[in-house]
Amino acid sequence: MIDLSTDYLGLRLKNPLVPSSTPLSKDLDSLLRLEEAGASAVVLHSLYEEELIAEDAMTERFLIHSDVHDGEAAGFLPDHGAYRGALERYLEHLQRARARLGIPVIASLNGVTPAGWVDLGREVQQAGACALELNVYHVAADPLESGEAVEARYLALLTELRRVVDIPVVMKLSPFFSSLPHFVKRLEAAGAAGVALFNRFYQPDIDLENLGLDDRLHLSTPEEALLRIRWIAILRGYTSMSLAATGGVHSHAEALKLLLAGADVVHLASCLLEHGPARLTAILQGMREWMIEREYSSVAQLKGSMSQARLPDPAALARPSYIRVLDSYTPRPGVWR
Repeated sequence: MIDLSTDYLGLRLKNPLVPSSTPLSKDLDSLLRLEEAGASAVVLHSLYEEELIAEDAMTERFLIHSDVHDGEAAGFLPDHGAYRGALERYLEHLQRARARLGIPVIASLNGVTPAGWVDLGREVQQAGACALELNVYHVAADPLESGEAVEARYLALLTELRRVVDIPVVMKLSPFFSSLPHFVKRLEAAGAAGVALFNRFYQPDIDLENLGLDDRLHLSTPEEALLRIRWIAILRGYTSMSLAATGGVHSHAEALKLLLAGADVVHLASCLLEHGPARLTAILQGMREWMIEREYSSVAQLKGSMSQARLPDPAALARPSYIRVLDSYTPRPGVWR
């Protein structure tokens, strides 16, 4: 019997497949279908800082200061007590998910400033979240902002949250840090229980017909898993924190490679949006078959066995491999004459 269980953020999961934060997790029925398909935990959709700020401004304008309007018009405004804000809706959804699901439910906060997130972290903990994923979606486009200041932004937010919450906090990072291992060690020292690698920054395209920016969601491809494989393999030997791989997992092949590199879990998003919960079941079955064929008895046995610290040639993940790969490439016959 293959043991697919893994440890993540201090949680014992039945397997390493965890649906990531997507619109699917807004719906309780979708969450139940993912659990039935084999998900070992779920990450809820993100609660956005900007959404709460905008909603607070709207509430103050239309509800709190409604007395400045014409008396007849005020009758069309919603009753204060009946109004449920984004935070209330999120917490209610979290509580329902915890009550109905038999797997851990991880909350997700998407913010850029420490202000207010202390209270939000406390709220999701009290609502029953098993852990908290902190998604700091920050595009460092200001030439006056140093790399050190960018890192300080993440560390300040983490430090404030760790001051008030006891549940594990995982930091979801982008790949654009100048010294990722050093930064990960700083996050570990500040109290992070894990890191998720990597956040996918959605890139705007240019519409050549209308000469405008085209904001469109592009789902991931299996090739994106390669960046995660490299960095998880490097980090596995430097940190005892949990490592989650997110981005590019579409089949059992990518999932197994990331586990061999040292990931504790692999997040699924694009493949579920494209193919539904059945893809998760297929990935699990593919993993089992591969492990049986190669006589692995457990995920623990294979996990991290191809990390940099355990490779016979650690340089395979560093600069020498870059030189070898470029020198070894041969164009197809007939391409160059």
